[in-house]
Amino acid sequence: MHSTELTKRHWLLILTLTLLTFVLGTSEFIIVGILTDISSSLHITNAKAGTLVSAFALTFAVATPLVMSATSHFPKRKWMLFLIGSFIVLNALCVFSTSYIMLLALRMLTAIVTGVLISLAMVVASETMPIAKRGLAISFVFGGFTLANVIGVPIGTVISEWYDWNASFLLTTFLGAIAFLAAFFVLPTMNSTIRSSMRDQFSLLTHPRILMAFFIPSLGFGATYAVYTYLVPILKGMEAPSSSISIILFGYGFISIFSNILAGKIASYNAIGRLRFVFLMQAIVLIGLYWTTNHFIIGLINIGLMSLMAILLTTSTQLYLIDLAGIYQPKATGLAASLMPVASNVGIAFGSALGGVVYHQGNLLNVTWVGGLVAICASLLTFLSYRLDQKQQQKAALKKA
Repeated sequence: MHSTELTKRHWLLILTLTLLTFVLGTSEFIIVGILTDISSSLHITNAKAGTLVSAFALTFAVATPLVMSATSHFPKRKWMLFLIGSFIVLNALCVFSTSYIMLLALRMLTAIVTGVLISLAMVVASETMPIAKRGLAISFVFGGFTLANVIGVPIGTVISEWYDWNASFLLTTFLGAIAFLAAFFVLPTMNSTIRSSMRDQFSLLTHPRILMAFFIPSLGFGATYAVYTYLVPILKGMEAPSSSISIILFGYGFISIFSNILAGKIASYNAIGRLRFVFLMQAIVLIGLYWTTNHFIIGLINIGLMSLMAILLTTSTQLYLIDLAGIYQPKATGLAASLMPVASNVGIAFGSALGGVVYHQGNLLNVTWVGGLVAICASLLTFLSYRLDQKQQQKAALKKA
């Protein structure tokens, strides 16, 4: 796979990896749609049922880098097929789960499998595509998560309403089986990474440039989720009819599909340079909500722009982390690939918590200012990273001269 254009084989692999992330995303996000059904069925509070979401995110963030480091030398094809098989089994067991503890344990195990599979999908997409097409390929793979929110989660929620919440996991089990078959026939056999110690792997995380790159997407997602977490109360403040809120949220998810497409375009050339200004635009859009929500139609247009800006950073920062690892610790590219999904979870948790503090302190719309300020911080960090890249390139050019 060394051509400069995408072949049919390339596209088949891209679609297979996108299917995989769609399945993984549906499994991760579906719990939100069936949360109240779970709490009612298991006789627990909604708050306790909510720990299924936070426990998944925490396990994902902590375990993914550890497992990726420990298994970096595993044959990727066999390892991915094993993990997809494990995903199917874990989701099938959720169908028969009868207690909170059992469901919690299964969800935490699923989080480990999910995090590693997502990271491996990014590695495969990065290593098997022509360099000029890596951004496009990874944007498609990330697109699986967008489709999961727009298509997978609503279907799972409807199944829960028709039958019960356990039946929703039949959907993810079935989708997992389809993903396994596709991966079995399409995933290429790839060379294993040279074995390296955990110390070598985690030395990557001590490098200032890697840490800076990690916090760029963390702040980017934090900016969005400081506002998005409280989008429903904002819509109610705009006097949106209750019956229309679900439609507006669907529209928000649908617009994010185009955000994902644009993310691939941004990553195609001078990605970090472009992101400097993307974050500034995001800040303007988020802060603008403070005033535009006074007018229903203008407010909806602004919310649509917020969705369009939400994930423009994904592809660029994913490739940036992998490329920086190639410079500073080539043995840890697998670990680097896991950092973007971890950073997004850190950003979501940070943004939601920060927005919550501001919300409870006073005016709800103050969260828009907070989101905008966090986006400005992301821009400043990106400006600094870009400047350091330029200096490094100048030094390299002088050495060659």
